[in-house]
Amino acid sequence: MKFNDKLSSTSKKNDSLLCIGLDPDIEKIPSFLRSVSDPLFEFNKRIIDATKDLVIAYKPNLAFYEALGLEGLKSLAKTMGYIPDDIPVIGDAKRGDVGHSAKAYARAMFDVLGFDAVTVNPYLGVDSITPFMDYEDKGVFVLCRTSNPSAKEFQDVGPKPLYQLVAESVAKWNVHKNCGVVVGATYPDELRKIRELVGEDMWILIPGVGAQGGDLRAAVKSGTNLRGERAVICSSRSILYAGAKDDFDKKAREVALALRDQIYLFRQG
Repeated sequence: MKFNDKLSSTSKKNDSLLCIGLDPDIEKIPSFLRSVSDPLFEFNKRIIDATKDLVIAYKPNLAFYEALGLEGLKSLAKTMGYIPDDIPVIGDAKRGDVGHSAKAYARAMFDVLGFDAVTVNPYLGVDSITPFMDYEDKGVFVLCRTSNPSAKEFQDVGPKPLYQLVAESVAKWNVHKNCGVVVGATYPDELRKIRELVGEDMWILIPGVGAQGGDLRAAVKSGTNLRGERAVICSSRSILYAGAKDDFDKKAREVALALRDQIYLFRQG
């Protein structure tokens, strides 16, 4: 199944646009888990069990696993194996390098780690992204307008802001219909403009809801298409760390359910 179809299928099944970032910080997970043999996997396992009927996708950020070396990568591999097959998994790696290196990165993300989609950085141009796009059944989310405060230092530069040029370029590169863009919820006006530039059918990955302070209503209204679809709205810390005791997974579910339902209401009008 192609990535876009898998996203659409899971969205309909769970009536959801909510994506949970599986970004476990060893210093923030409940202290009682730190004594088990694989704390990151055990934490992720319980989050997945508590939320798998609420999400459109999961999005592990590789930084939190790579920071723990080989043991962290083993935790990531176990997590990938535990996520139900019908739920898309987006590898948040922000890869971007010259062509031959990009080809190796694409192999690692798709063939070795088994992600359904990946985030990439377009700074080097289209040849750095083509190896990812060549996997026609996989998704490629191109960084466009990121959610961090200093994004404007480069992304707003030019008579036509750089983020708009990126959006226009991704729309042209999307010959296999497997491209999307990443746009932070913290910039709803830019998000609305980017939706206009990429059209109704492209998926937009929208981080920045929750701990980063993005306006959920504005993100839904600006990021979805006219049918209230084609957006993947991400939250990580506000869900993962909703509780610090043995019921942390129940607390995570409560926050995720509330977010899923809020998104649904905003989609309806």
